[in-house]
Amino acid sequence: MKRRNTGGRFYAPLASGLLALSVGGCGTSGGNATNPASATVGGTPGTASHVTAEPAAWQKWGLTPLLAAPEPPADKPIKLSATGPVPVFAHVPTSQKVVFITVDDGLEKDPKFIEMMRDLKIPITMFLMNDAIKSDYGYFKPLQAMGNHIQNHTLHHPAMNTIPLVRQKQEVCGDQKILTQQFGTAPFLFRPPYGAYNNSTKTAVGECGPRAIVWWRESMQVRNMQYQEPGKKLRPGDIILAHFRGPAELKGATMTEMFANLLKRIREQGFAVARLEDYIQPPAGH
Repeated sequence: MKRRNTGGRFYAPLASGLLALSVGGCGTSGGNATNPASATVGGTPGTASHVTAEPAAWQKWGLTPLLAAPEPPADKPIKLSATGPVPVFAHVPTSQKVVFITVDDGLEKDPKFIEMMRDLKIPITMFLMNDAIKSDYGYFKPLQAMGNHIQNHTLHHPAMNTIPLVRQKQEVCGDQKILTQQFGTAPFLFRPPYGAYNNSTKTAVGECGPRAIVWWRESMQVRNMQYQEPGKKLRPGDIILAHFRGPAELKGATMTEMFANLLKRIREQGFAVARLEDYIQPPAGH
């Protein structure tokens, strides 16, 4: 399903060979999305994404080990600028057979997921929305301490292209301030709720601190992924969207079950999982 926009509704341009589209954007139970584009990111200091878990850790979660991620390139394929237009990207240009997992919102706070991430050492990027996380900011700090970056996803999860610039700035700047205060580092990336954005969104993001808008090419549901493009397969550098969700949103499945299914789908296609921020050069001064 494609939607176009000339003044602030959902739209789906082609950019850098990417198809726009999608189902499975952010929301409490799923939601629609709209748009990819070109390149960039940054975040929190983290450990190397090529660190691997012991075989026993995978067995504990009923999984077969994924391929180990390669060393990230010294010359980062995505380079952020401190000034100028804010780019949009849905994948990382790389020939390495790696994909990147992003997890949105923050509504579900399952302690077992922290245990799983500690055991498996799978890098994720968290796009957190204040309304979802304010009941327990501390839940996300162990995940951050593992090297997982925390990025901006608005205060209240509106469809950004339906609200004026002044409100868009409130959403982005407000979340930026709280995340920086709570987690000690300023987000470099922004993901618009439902994938919806317009030129005012780019202006708001640029004025509030993040230096890129991040889209995705696949979204994880409960057992399988939905694909943005007709080939229905992963490609090197793809960004995958998942959510902090529990049984109420996952048809009775737990978050760890959903995430295990995601890792199975990635392994079936022969990919490793790398850290998104390891492939991005932040702007000077950050």
